[in-house]
Amino acid sequence: MKKNFFKLFSLAVLGFAMVSCSNPSKMAKEAMLIGVDGNPKVLEVVADEITASYSITFPEGYFHPKAILEVVPVLVYEGGEQAAPTFKLQGEKVTDNFTVIPAMGGKASNTIKFAYVPGMEKSRLELRISVWNKLKKIDFPAPFKVADGANITYKLVHQTGLTALATDNYKKVLTEKKETQILYKINSSDVRTKELSKQEIKDFEKFLADIKKDEKREITNTQIVAYASPDGPETLNNKLSDKRSESAKKAFDKMTKNNPVDGTVDVKTVAEDWEGFQELVAGSSIQDKELILRVLSMYSDPIVREREIKNMSKVFKTLSDKILPELRRARFIANIDYTNFNDQELVELTKSNIEIMDIESLLYAATLVNDFDSKVKIYTKAGEKFNCDRAYNNLTATYLENGKLAEAKASIAKVTNKTSKFYYNNAGVIALREKNYKLAGDMFAKSDLQVARQNSAILDILNGRYNDAVAKLAGTGDSNEGLAYILTNKLDKALPLITHDCPHGAYMRAIIAARQGNMSEVAKQLKRVYDSEALKTRSEKDIEFAKFRE
Repeated sequence: MKKNFFKLFSLAVLGFAMVSCSNPSKMAKEAMLIGVDGNPKVLEVVADEITASYSITFPEGYFHPKAILEVVPVLVYEGGEQAAPTFKLQGEKVTDNFTVIPAMGGKASNTIKFAYVPGMEKSRLELRISVWNKLKKIDFPAPFKVADGANITYKLVHQTGLTALATDNYKKVLTEKKETQILYKINSSDVRTKELSKQEIKDFEKFLADIKKDEKREITNTQIVAYASPDGPETLNNKLSDKRSESAKKAFDKMTKNNPVDGTVDVKTVAEDWEGFQELVAGSSIQDKELILRVLSMYSDPIVREREIKNMSKVFKTLSDKILPELRRARFIANIDYTNFNDQELVELTKSNIEIMDIESLLYAATLVNDFDSKVKIYTKAGEKFNCDRAYNNLTATYLENGKLAEAKASIAKVTNKTSKFYYNNAGVIALREKNYKLAGDMFAKSDLQVARQNSAILDILNGRYNDAVAKLAGTGDSNEGLAYILTNKLDKALPLITHDCPHGAYMRAIIAARQGNMSEVAKQLKRVYDSEALKTRSEKDIEFAKFRE
């Protein structure tokens, strides 16, 4: 028994001695004693960069105190390989400044980065290790594989960007007014014959008659407003304005007896026409005009106003002669709806008589046509004729929607106000398509449009800020919303959003199925993917489908 114990003890000591006392060259032969691990196991491309970590664990007695170990991480892919900086480790008796591994064993870790190039999606990350024994370099028998990769799902992002059209103010129904008035003598409510025979009254009567022949115009209602001038007792003025409204209504009925107007006739009284008084004074050149206007602004009480103005003895006579008589009146106001050009008429005008169209009709008409050339023609005319920023912004958007980047840049250069929300968004889209992501982000941040926020989510995806992208896209129905949920592994939210029946949509549904382990659904979706040669080629290398290909 004792003999066997000493035999076992001797073997253990010998084994330890074989490791601990081995020369550096033997470290390569005993490579299987070290542990190598990588994180992540499947590499991921983020912002066109691959980041990975690895660790190496050394058992007790393995690392020779005079050895230097060189670790070269290499990403091997179709078309080549890319090496990360060499990581060096040293034994306790080496005088260099590398990471020290003691004889009792230890662990060393390192983080590395690779610039993504096409082909890396089908790759492997391996550690090539060698040991220096004095001046002799000895390679380990084989490299250690620590990861596969790399995942490039984020590159499925639609990154053309959403354009923004400035809105038009075209109104299909316009409101108009036609107005005239009769004047009264002081303290009188009688309508004088000479007032009804004035040319402006005759013109008003003719307008009311002619409008019935106009298919585009319709009187919706007529207002009769009777006033008293703001002088004299308020009670008297109340009664006087009421009587003037009655006499004015009778006069209007007489005027329209043979040609009744459409719509209602509303009668209103204003006992003291301070509003009209202020307007007439402001438009006059009478002495102390500013003083009178100041009184009106300082006092709201009509009694106080009248008293203060009458105290201006020098100017009150002028007011009595020139201003107050114009306020003893009754106004006849016809409110009219004008039916503007309908959609079909506008489209025809763009073809036959575009010169008569105003800016709002042009901007609206451009939204009614579908073909590219017609839109360009209309927006160009609107921009050139009216020097209109909205037209040039919309022309820019039209060019961008049709993939004409050079023309879009030329158009947006004509915008004079380069601080509008539409300019910022469309300029950002141009920068995005030119891969000037810094400028694109700055432009989108300055626009408060929803599409600009969605566009900035594209940059979030490209830069690996997937949660930020989700926050900006949630509930928008944006084409990138489903992808954002995939990238954050919220597959239950992603799937309902990816409804478009195209190879791109099928590809994303296939990724979801692969992550859920539903290989039959992967096969089903990939059949649709194969309609696109580019996506078919991608799928054959995509790490997302590695299990499907096994």
